[in-house]
Amino acid sequence: MATLPTEWTKRYYSIGEVARIFEVNTSTLRFWEKEFPELSPKKNDRGVRKYTPENMETVRRIYHLVKERGFTLKGARQKYKQNPNDVVQTEDVVRRLLKIKGDMESLKKQLDSLK
Repeated sequence: MATLPTEWTKRYYSIGEVARIFEVNTSTLRFWEKEFPELSPKKNDRGVRKYTPENMETVRRIYHLVKERGFTLKGARQKYKQNPNDVVQTEDVVRRLLKIKGDMESLKKQLDSLK
């Protein structure tokens, strides 16, 4: 599972950067653009995609539903359309719990090393 940044610092991200951050193929991102109308990065005259921080949040939500929660694309589209705020809240809780889990595992290793 990708370790995602908590905030987006750049004004624009290339499709290659987005693919590396989310550990998916660029073709996956292009496919998601077709499947989710909410995801529409800007394109320059040559068709080069530039993802804004808002686009990055949309990708994060789609990634969470499809890759982390295991939704089919159809199910992810329905969930996203029904209640996008619920998707954000659930994703936030999952990320916090994963961070706590990592902190606990790190603490356990430190305690084990003291024995």
